[in-house]
Amino acid sequence: MTDRFAAPPDSPPRSPLVRECTGCGACCAAPDIHALNKPLGVPCAHLQPDCRCGIYAARPAVCRHYQPDWVCGEVAPLPTLDARIRRFLEIYGLEAETPG
Repeated sequence: MTDRFAAPPDSPPRSPLVRECTGCGACCAAPDIHALNKPLGVPCAHLQPDCRCGIYAARPAVCRHYQPDWVCGEVAPLPTLDARIRRFLEIYGLEAETPG
């Protein structure tokens, strides 16, 4: 089994301390979530100001099954949700694909 918290071989090592959800909101804001009609780089309509899910008990399967990984350790320490979104998109080379 691979360690999903280990950074890819071409990336600098990440903190071994971030191994679970930090509640940073990046996974609810950066990726597109088709089940919720949520576009890439736009916070989910259900993401509350405290970065918690407003429909947590009824969230779709894609959200329910999301598991934190090394990217969480990269973006969670950033000070704002916007900064986390930008870094998430940079990691995956998606910054040019965002609306606006």
